[in-house]
Amino acid sequence: LARDCDAFIPSIGSRPIHSTPSPCSHLALRLQPGDFTAVSSRVKPIKLIRLDRMPSERHPLLSNRGESAEAAQAKAALRSSRIREIAFFAWGLLATAAFIVAAVWIQHDAQTGHNDDNNTVAPKRNLVFMVSDGMGPASLSLTRSYRQYINNLPENDTLVLDQHFWGTSRTRSSNSLVTDSAAGATAFACGLKSYNGAISVLPDFEPCGSVMEAAKRVGYTTGLVVTTDITDATPATFVSHVLRREMEDSIALQEIGEGVLGRSVDLMLGGGRCHFLPNSSRGGCREDELDVTRLAQEKHGWTYTDNRQGFDALDGGDKVKLPFLGLFAERDVPFEIDRQKQHDVYPSLSEMATTALRALDKATKDSDKGFFLMIEGSRIDHAGHFNDPAAQVREVLEYDKTFKAVLDFIADSKTETVLVATSDHETGGLATAIQEPGHLPVYNWYPRALARATSSAEFLAAKLRSHAASVTPASKDKKKEKREKAKADLKKWINKELVVPGLGISNASDDELESLADNAEASLEILSAMISLRAHVGWSTHGHTAVDVNIYSSGGPGTEKIRGNVENTDVGKFLRRYLDVEGDVEEITKELRAKTEKPGEAAQSMAVEQMSGVEHYHAQEI
Repeated sequence: LARDCDAFIPSIGSRPIHSTPSPCSHLALRLQPGDFTAVSSRVKPIKLIRLDRMPSERHPLLSNRGESAEAAQAKAALRSSRIREIAFFAWGLLATAAFIVAAVWIQHDAQTGHNDDNNTVAPKRNLVFMVSDGMGPASLSLTRSYRQYINNLPENDTLVLDQHFWGTSRTRSSNSLVTDSAAGATAFACGLKSYNGAISVLPDFEPCGSVMEAAKRVGYTTGLVVTTDITDATPATFVSHVLRREMEDSIALQEIGEGVLGRSVDLMLGGGRCHFLPNSSRGGCREDELDVTRLAQEKHGWTYTDNRQGFDALDGGDKVKLPFLGLFAERDVPFEIDRQKQHDVYPSLSEMATTALRALDKATKDSDKGFFLMIEGSRIDHAGHFNDPAAQVREVLEYDKTFKAVLDFIADSKTETVLVATSDHETGGLATAIQEPGHLPVYNWYPRALARATSSAEFLAAKLRSHAASVTPASKDKKKEKREKAKADLKKWINKELVVPGLGISNASDDELESLADNAEASLEILSAMISLRAHVGWSTHGHTAVDVNIYSSGGPGTEKIRGNVENTDVGKFLRRYLDVEGDVEEITKELRAKTEKPGEAAQSMAVEQMSGVEHYHAQEI
């Protein structure tokens, strides 16, 4: 079977066989060019050659019936022609069947990732897992419309994420219909359900081995990139084990390699520097006087930086010396809407992600194992908690940009790489429209209100609290006139310095300004409510919700297992299955349980307070 099958079908006698359907016309397979070449190179065509015959005893010049030699020869040629046609048809049928079987085998082999060595050696591969903390489906709708508005794009323009929608995930934890980030991330890291607050510890208070720990054990290079504390719930579940997520001092120690398994991560980029510094030092928030950054460098060989200059010196990842620790903020990296004005101080999520990809790719260049990288858009969740839509759309846009950066890396990589992205839960109960009490319905929301904002409510609230602390509170002045003047001055300052330039609101009501002047400590919620009202964006809670969240993927071997609607634990099981560490995770779990002391009753009681179970959701009286 070559490019032109008919080239191998010669004439038989004086009658051409081209009128007979070619076996090529029966092939309706949709194959890649490489598959066709692989099969066609193995199939050898049969070339039929006609041989002229001389008169013989078998073919006399005259038949016994007195036929002429020409008539007898014609009959013989006809019989021979028919036999050859039948033989050729049979050969064509068998060749077609063989072609189909071989092609199906090749396609199956490619899809399942098998190699030619009886699968004794798994192929080198990379896995990038992205978590959009707190991002629900409404966040995508909000951001998509916002992007269309600010860039004057058509209504059918979509986010990069939209183009790689894969399925949805159910998010409940073992003890609640509404998960927190710790239980949600434990489902990803361990592939198992646990209680809210648990960091890779199960409801029996025993640790569960994580996919990253197993990956590191078998030779993968590993990394974590976040925009919150590197000791926060999501990154912590991949490389540490504690009863409660608040135990960040212990998490920091385990992350650098002080746990029973040693070091399980090679690169960490994000915030949360304070949990690595002594309590008495500037910027430290540990409960002890241990300098974890020094311990990491001197005992475990980490390279460390804590500023933008150190990050820039990494040269996009080309000059990273592993293991590498980069902590660029005392706590969280600022919201993207604020970070853009401080880009010389803090790297963005996409910058850290691309640096990590380059560093890990370079580190595994000569290895038969690839890398496993977890990237979290951490502060989408915080914007949801604050009910700040202006901050949230910028966070989602930066996450979408990072998702594209990973896809670009995959397109250029010579190593098989799969990207899977999802959320641990939705935060805020976001609605892209509101109907105010007593008002007629307005079926719309207004992206332009968010476009006018230049700062987050968090940033503006911090600025107000700082200013309020620097002036004499108006309420403490004994003279009424002075109190009234002081409040009027504060309201004027709030409007001029915060509301107009920061929120882009030029029509703040006197009640709104007075509320801010009287409640500086509650100003975060007030400012968020002001921008949400102008944009006609609604929120149902300042906490998490039970709504299903989206799954996105680049596609690849095994990703069909997370198509449709699945449990969050199914995502975790895919991660370990793709890296081929299912058995290793179980071995890690056994080792952890053998080497870890079971927590005492006091510690268990602390955790039990958060483990009431889900039965009360069904039995509670309204």
